[in-house]
Amino acid sequence: MAILLFNKWDTKDIVVQDPGLVKYISLRPTMSLHSGGRHANTFMGKANVNIVERLINNLMRTVRWTGKKESAYRVVKLAFEEIEKKTKQNPVQVLVNAVQNAGPREEVTRLKYGGIAVPKSVDTSSSRRLDLALRNISLGARETAKKSKKNLYLALADEIIAAANNDPNCYSIKEKEDIERQAASAR
Repeated sequence: MAILLFNKWDTKDIVVQDPGLVKYISLRPTMSLHSGGRHANTFMGKANVNIVERLINNLMRTVRWTGKKESAYRVVKLAFEEIEKKTKQNPVQVLVNAVQNAGPREEVTRLKYGGIAVPKSVDTSSSRRLDLALRNISLGARETAKKSKKNLYLALADEIIAAANNDPNCYSIKEKEDIERQAASAR
């Protein structure tokens, strides 16, 4: 018997098209999306955590959501149901597409020469691309829900769909383009 995500969606047919992110997006089926931080002290441990669990963990970043994993779990489940309703696709595939589109490929770091700090453009590692994409998707959903009094699950569903479609009005895509624009000017 296959293990289904949220007892609804299969992760076997999910395709990661970005070759840099293949090793870092874990689609391994698990019975529970609660690893309890068992990956924390192992090298490259985050790469073994399911991508949906990482999204759930990123939703718990603010003071209001700290430690409320069951609430974040419910929000993601409802958002996935909404995504399936709107797109007629597997919501895990839509999430993977959104993460691939929302991760910046280069960013700016500061180099110090004497007492002067000079911005320098650098390539972003695949792990950091994934982290930034998930962080910006969850942050954009929280900001949208706070501004428009929309339910968080609806805001999260809209953010994921917009990022998957590479919509320039989406918060996570705006952030990616802003980071890449700064890096282009620092070249």
